[in-house]
Amino acid sequence: MLNITEVRVKLIPEQRDKLLAFASVTIDDALVIRDIKIIEGGERKFVAMPSRKICDRCVECGGKNYVRARFCSDCGARLEVERTESDERGRARLYADVAHPINQDARDHLSDAILEAYTQEAARAAEQGEAYKGAVDDHEAWDGLGAFA
Repeated sequence: MLNITEVRVKLIPEQRDKLLAFASVTIDDALVIRDIKIIEGGERKFVAMPSRKICDRCVECGGKNYVRARFCSDCGARLEVERTESDERGRARLYADVAHPINQDARDHLSDAILEAYTQEAARAAEQGEAYKGAVDDHEAWDGLGAFA
């Protein structure tokens, strides 16, 4: 099983949506996975692995565009509306995971560790109130956009 050596959680203050926090996980003191999202779901909190927007190429100029774009950002040509594959629920796939667990046991182990760290960080924030600064060390800067710099 994964040897998770550190989990850092940065709470999102004054949340407007379901995003509660970002997490950074260190495995075996050798590998870091950043930008893991902790989200408030309908029935429970869950962990979403880091992802990137899916892109494709313009048939006119070959320019790279997000699959939701209507016009090419390079040449301005109109792009087809349905240019992406669908997921198992029939919805357009807009994002692809950058890193993810291979099996359910690994996913559960990772999620449990992250959610436990989130619970501890949220309790610490509730105790300290407005004086709370979060789990960012002096050598790490939080860029405010969801990533440790």
